[in-house]
Amino acid sequence: MSDLSQIVKAYDVRGTVPDQWDERVAEALGAALTQFLNATDEPGDAVVVAYDMRPTSPALAAAFAAGVRAEGRSVIEIGLASTDMLYFASGSLDLPGAMFTASHNPAQYNGIKMCRAGARPIGQDSGLAEIRDRAQALLDKGESRPAGQPTEPAQQRDMLADYAAYLRKLVDLSDIRPLRVVVDAGNGMAGHTVPTVLGDAALSPLPLEIVPLYFELDGTFPNHEANPLDPANLVDLQRAVVEHGAEIGLAFDGDADRCFVVDERGEPVSPSAITALVAARELAKHPGSTVIHGIITSHAVPEIIREHGGEPVVARVGHSFIKAEMARTNAIFGGEHSAHYYFRDFWFADTGMLAAMHTLAALGEQSQPLSVLAAEYERYVASGEINSTVADQRGAMLDVRAAYPDAEADELDGLTLSFPDGAWFNLRASNTEPLLRLNVEAPTRARMISLRDEVLDRVRR
Repeated sequence: MSDLSQIVKAYDVRGTVPDQWDERVAEALGAALTQFLNATDEPGDAVVVAYDMRPTSPALAAAFAAGVRAEGRSVIEIGLASTDMLYFASGSLDLPGAMFTASHNPAQYNGIKMCRAGARPIGQDSGLAEIRDRAQALLDKGESRPAGQPTEPAQQRDMLADYAAYLRKLVDLSDIRPLRVVVDAGNGMAGHTVPTVLGDAALSPLPLEIVPLYFELDGTFPNHEANPLDPANLVDLQRAVVEHGAEIGLAFDGDADRCFVVDERGEPVSPSAITALVAARELAKHPGSTVIHGIITSHAVPEIIREHGGEPVVARVGHSFIKAEMARTNAIFGGEHSAHYYFRDFWFADTGMLAAMHTLAALGEQSQPLSVLAAEYERYVASGEINSTVADQRGAMLDVRAAYPDAEADELDGLTLSFPDGAWFNLRASNTEPLLRLNVEAPTRARMISLRDEVLDRVRR
């Protein structure tokens, strides 16, 4: 019997196939989602379903669709897609959706990201727990759908061209200077979307020369993991940028909803700098707007937002928290340290592609290299995220807090301690593993290293 509490996480479904979940579980989740939508009077009579390049994705998506149809809603299947393409379909069609992907996880994993109409998130506190319980009840009874219900075929619809055209309207790249761009798709869904969004002459040619790395869709990830947050997975991109004399490199994760940037020297540009850069561009179009930033983005981000006339608002880490805060404040944009970027013009949903296009536009509208442009938005020295395996997470955090009694404390998301010299750190527990995650930032490298090592020493005792 499947225990769904093991695979239904805070924001999505995620687990190994077939030992943790399979097509039977997928069908139960499809039925449960539809029961939830019907119980909450969700508008529309269909659910949009998409999937990534993992070998198990098509069959899981088909089983899920059967569960949806058995509960009385039709299915619009858009086939292979990035996660932000699913959000586009949900937003533009005003229908709930489900994306089959495990993002950057290894090949044996798969998962589901679900949303309500208009790409509104479904997380643990906004329906996912109820969906889990409904699906568990179906599985416990030995069924994944009501007996005898018909399951007519899904409708097929290609949304790629519409998705690309919509993004092109939001960011005009037609008049920028010519740029050579290396793109590492990691054998993930960017290999499907980038050629159309950035290279399809049918939409009008762009002054971009795309140098592709690993565009072949392959859910076994034969070249490297599709997780650009790990520096080891950026090495090929960094080398290719230098070898090809490119102005910029872009790396997408498996479902292409996150984008990492490398400058012309092959050096990574921090997601905080990209957040600040995009925020400045959006505030130029919408003066005085609110911009959301994650609690562990650089302190340069709220500084730059204010300097450009915006109102910075901090939010907890995680897309459901960011999206909820954006909707509450009608924020124009939001960014996280993990390279998730959210746009009001994109139904408050995250899209790595749109962030990449803003970065290309900013670079192509002036003559400086990206390293010089990015330096305007990087003011402090950051440690990056450091994970420590800790059995007693609460005890370790209390010990760290006691070690700095005079520091300014914030407990919005884990423990954030700030110091008069501008240094700060955040220590927070993982939702799914016995890990504490540490992020440190300081005005100088020496101060960052000193504070980082002090905190790690206490955490790892």
